[in-house]
Amino acid sequence: MTGTSETRRAGGRDRDAEGRARNARPRDGLGRPLPYGAAGVERAPEGVVRRPGDTVTEAQALLDAGRPFHAHEVFEDAWKSGPADERGLWRGMAQLAVGLTHAARGNVTGGARLLRRGAGAVEEWTSATGRPRPHGLDLAYITGWARELAAAVERDGRPVDPARVSPRLRGRAA
Repeated sequence: MTGTSETRRAGGRDRDAEGRARNARPRDGLGRPLPYGAAGVERAPEGVVRRPGDTVTEAQALLDAGRPFHAHEVFEDAWKSGPADERGLWRGMAQLAVGLTHAARGNVTGGARLLRRGAGAVEEWTSATGRPRPHGLDLAYITGWARELAAAVERDGRPVDPARVSPRLRGRAA
């Protein structure tokens, strides 16, 4: 079995050292599971507590590399470990990354739906908090990007290149 040294198979399921379910199968660049023993891409470790700025920087690097599924895992860590008042923001950002993942995999309907759902969650969080640029994120740009990409995915009906269409999280000038 490949995967992290902290993950083991127990009763036919991958488990971490605390016994929580963790999928240790290698994954491709878009997060699709590969057979055990196959060469996959390095995965973002799960459950890492990062400073918000580090979350944005790491997620941007993964998006730039065409790995939106892995960026989603970074956002998910922030959603689960961050302050309660920011969880809606990070959940929305994770949904955007998953929407991009689905669009890159050719799932037109799911990709567009998740891009719009994530944009709505981010926009709702911004409206509720009055914070349009938390941690340097340009949320107005990000929500516009997501809605434009959702429309393009539906119109064109074919997979996108995630490295080419990924957003600049801190805005166009970043």
